[in-house]
Amino acid sequence: MRHWLIKSEPDVFGIDHLAKVKREPWSGVRNYQARNYMWKEMKPGDLALFYHSNAKPPGVTGIARVVGEPYPDPTQFDAKSEYYDPKSKPENPRWWLTDFEFVAKFKEMLTLESLKADTLLSEMMVCQRGTRLSITPVDPLHFKRVCKLAGWKS
Repeated sequence: MRHWLIKSEPDVFGIDHLAKVKREPWSGVRNYQARNYMWKEMKPGDLALFYHSNAKPPGVTGIARVVGEPYPDPTQFDAKSEYYDPKSKPENPRWWLTDFEFVAKFKEMLTLESLKADTLLSEMMVCQRGTRLSITPVDPLHFKRVCKLAGWKS
């Protein structure tokens, strides 16, 4: 099993939204590296830290799980979608996604500031300057440490 960090803006789709709907396609990713993580590396059962970005403060709010196999992101074909890609064709899609299901919400957010202040967690990609990917791999030691600090036991 691999571990990931997935980012979303809480006012667009936060951990509470995922808790309510239970399962959601992770659509709208338009970065090739993040897409490749979903398309080629994520496997059903992988766990992800759910991170609220563009929030004050930003931070990890819970856990999600990868469910199902990757499939073409339907928003790329929808001309009314903000994620529409006129160069992508159904017979040769550019953008792929996977579904995530809700696992847990932390009692309290682990803020980016607290991640950076922790000697071990400061090594995480999300803590590095200039890292803006919406999906990043997470080292198993970092995942366990975040869960411990959040008081969540798998």
